[in-house]
Amino acid sequence: MGKIQAFAKFLDQPRLVGNFSKTLPPLLAAGAGAMVINDTYNAPKEKRKRVFIQNGLTMFGAVASSLYAPTITSRIFRTAPEAVKFNKLEKYNSELVNDFLAKNKVNSKTEQLLHKIKSKVLNVSEIKNLSENLHTNDGRALFNNLIPEPENITSKEIFSEIGRLSVFGLIPVLGGIAGGILGDGLTDREYKKKIPNKVKEGAYQYLANIFLCNVGAGVALAVLEKMNIKSKAARAFGMVSGIILTGVIGGSAIANLIGKKVINKCFKETDTKERKPEALDICLHTDDIATVAVMSGLKWIEPALPALYSISGYRAGIGYRGDKNKQAG
Repeated sequence: MGKIQAFAKFLDQPRLVGNFSKTLPPLLAAGAGAMVINDTYNAPKEKRKRVFIQNGLTMFGAVASSLYAPTITSRIFRTAPEAVKFNKLEKYNSELVNDFLAKNKVNSKTEQLLHKIKSKVLNVSEIKNLSENLHTNDGRALFNNLIPEPENITSKEIFSEIGRLSVFGLIPVLGGIAGGILGDGLTDREYKKKIPNKVKEGAYQYLANIFLCNVGAGVALAVLEKMNIKSKAARAFGMVSGIILTGVIGGSAIANLIGKKVINKCFKETDTKERKPEALDICLHTDDIATVAVMSGLKWIEPALPALYSISGYRAGIGYRGDKNKQAG
């Protein structure tokens, strides 16, 4: 096993995924709080209270909804939340290791690592060592049971996964808009005038940065599946290409068209300013790379999705329309 393969296997350890899932919420909350405090501090003194309330509630709506999104999504799609339960994992690993050691002889170092993996995370070199010493059929089976291999989803599962991830991404956008409207309502008598921009920015964030990218990745994956292409590298490249064609190139145009033809009419708006893609929008497509990884079977990336989607939710909630001076404060 090479270093890259060992690193990939290291990331796939269920206990590491569980640790990441537990660590992310407080880190995300701390980062969001720090951002609100920074915005408040940098605002003029007479506006600080207003900025704190508006940006604080917007951020709370985006972050809280993004953290709760996995639970809501699992209920909608009737899937069990994939939270790692450490006591059950330790029991499961212990049974696998004990049964294997009772039937197979290994060197002392390998036995030590097998006992360690029952309740702890192995580092990359330990993963590599363990893989190289579990070379029998039983050993390989044990290794892949302890650290399951990523599974390529089938063509039948593709669009269900797209639907799940698209709902997952929609929730933080709606949460950010709700928080933004509440914050404006508490500090601005004319808060209703800001709602159209929030809805248009929300549509832009969701369509250009989330939904259409998911569709593009899914369509590309379906085509590759029909062509019977199993290579993970080829599937990943194909899905990234689909994201570029639908989300990065087409998503902005479609979102702006909906803003003009639908949202403006609903709110009787006359503002026809188009939202142009910016550097941060391109950076936000990091969540699409995460989507590609999830669709490719790399479930360790999924705990990071709330943090990535909460950015879109926040920008929707402040009604960001490409003008740096036009924020919630």
